[in-house]
Amino acid sequence: MLPALAGANLIYGSGMLEMGQTIALEQLVIDNDVIDMINSMLKGMHITEDRLLMEDIEEVGIGGHFIARASTRKYMSEQSSPLVFDRNMRGPWEKKGSKDAVQVAHEKVEWILENHDPCGLDRDVVKDLGAFVARRDKEYLRQLV
Repeated sequence: MLPALAGANLIYGSGMLEMGQTIALEQLVIDNDVIDMINSMLKGMHITEDRLLMEDIEEVGIGGHFIARASTRKYMSEQSSPLVFDRNMRGPWEKKGSKDAVQVAHEKVEWILENHDPCGLDRDVVKDLGAFVARRDKEYLRQLV
């Protein structure tokens, strides 16, 4: 968050473990969630007279809390909507299977690997790229001999 607040527009290392020696798809999904939360916070909060909830502040009073209030939950989604971090209380989380973030990320990775359909390139482009790579490989091998 601090580099983003300072103006950085590139986040390096998503999915990396062990100083970049290992890439974990689950870590990539988790990092994507964190990056989404950072981007959400950078957009700022939409503040209006209604969202200040002055009546709630007066009703709760000094020393109270706002966690259980419906008005708090109503505007909580503006912060972010993570895919892998479960914001439910313990009871509902346990009823949903008590999955931690890594388990949820693994399920998301499996889903992506099974279902993702990237927009493809035209066959002519793929053929040209293949021919280009083959030429470069031959040139490289000639240099080695």
